[in-house]
Amino acid sequence: MSKTTASIYQIKITLKDSKPPIWRRVLISSETTLPKLHDIIQAAMGWYDSHLHAFDIHGEQYSAPSPYDPHHLEEMGMKSTNRVKLNKLITAEGEKFTYQYDFGDDWQHEILLEKILPADPKQKLPVCIKGKRACPPEDVGGVWGYDGFLEVINDPKHPEYAMYTEWIGDDFDPEAFDIDEVNERLKGV
Repeated sequence: MSKTTASIYQIKITLKDSKPPIWRRVLISSETTLPKLHDIIQAAMGWYDSHLHAFDIHGEQYSAPSPYDPHHLEEMGMKSTNRVKLNKLITAEGEKFTYQYDFGDDWQHEILLEKILPADPKQKLPVCIKGKRACPPEDVGGVWGYDGFLEVINDPKHPEYAMYTEWIGDDFDPEAFDIDEVNERLKGV
């Protein structure tokens, strides 16, 4: 965590199409780079950063460059996230953009800049201040796969119940949200 003299952005990260909504409210530096924002979203939501991601900000696509193929972003019509600071792209309260994680499962997140707060050198950033519901497991098949997953783990008589609970455990609680656990993960960002 770092102290900052930059403005503080209060953002709300919402997993699109999740019903009931799965979201996190996080304070970050306005000078956060897109690669660091990716890390913050991963930690705040509970993902494991095992898939590709992209940002869509004002119609421009941004993603991490591949160390193996330096031209892949150009071929996909995307810009590199490297060294791009959020406050150069998003400057007004109420602005929204999209973060996509795992192009197969297609986890779409809406990022909303809720508030721009004054600099506070005493405020440790990033920090989660609120949230709702557990993050879906990786590789569960996106929002629609997650709905099916919840149906199975809530029905011990379902033919796939044993397979799913062996995979995820039998104590998965979709309503659980532990802010201390989230903030512990954010310390590593």
